Amino acid sequence: MYKIDSHHHFWKYDPVEYDWITDEMATIRRDFKPADLRLETEKTGISGVISVQARESVDETLALLTYANANDFIKGVVGWVPLNDPNVSDVIGKLALNRKLRGVRHLLQGEPDPDYMLRKDFNRGIATLRQFGLTYDVLIYERQMPQTIQFVDRHPDQIFVLDHFGKPRVKARELSPWRERMFELAKRPNVHCKLSGLVTEADYHGWTEQQLAPYFDVALQAFGPERLMFGSDWPVCLVATTYANWVRIVAKHCSGLSPSEQERIWSGTAIKAYGLS
Repeated sequence: MYKIDSHHHFWKYDPVEYDWITDEMATIRRDFKPADLRLETEKTGISGVISVQARESVDETLALLTYANANDFIKGVVGWVPLNDPNVSDVIGKLALNRKLRGVRHLLQGEPDPDYMLRKDFNRGIATLRQFGLTYDVLIYERQMPQTIQFVDRHPDQIFVLDHFGKPRVKARELSPWRERMFELAKRPNVHCKLSGLVTEADYHGWTEQQLAPYFDVALQAFGPERLMFGSDWPVCLVATTYANWVRIVAKHCSGLSPSEQERIWSGTAIKAYGLS
């Protein structure tokens, strides 16, 4: 089965640029480049990947596109652009000349203003994405889901992808109100969800597969296989598990689905949502 990892990062580690990498995450305080990821994908049968921004920088977007041009297994890039800039369409237009640019993301989870995504200038930027055929990745904490629902409703024709299950409170073993909000968000057919980033919302060293199971169940029930996609969140996932183990866990939780449903999660949803060729 053709498999795509829809969410990973590359970086040249800098303690200032990546100050969010705490002492508890010290294992990822190093460089991560395409050759490192290639070792992981070859061992696990992953055929292609989508590179996602980790810094709010056009320079990083350009660097990811350069990596994608040089490495055929990188099928697409979700970059960063200044969405609240009145001239953002000019910035996107230049970047989108490279067909490997398939989406855009902003680090909404890090914005002090909980209503940042509802700002007029930000939404004006979001409204420009459709003309370039770009998807928008939604990176939020569970507490931001009410605003996210309002945000998505402003753009019914824009394709959205929710990163990391919407970051539920796994460590606290809480399902509500995340569960109810996931079902509400999933009523919007233009929203998809990544099966990624769950272990890093749990206790890095004390999580269990049994603890993760209810979150998988909710995602499957809410979005269905046709709007779910596999993502590793490598190398961030390495603070809590290995790349191969996360592939195994997702495979286990999808094993009861039909072959066609599994195919959607492993590649079909990502290909459709990001318009991969």
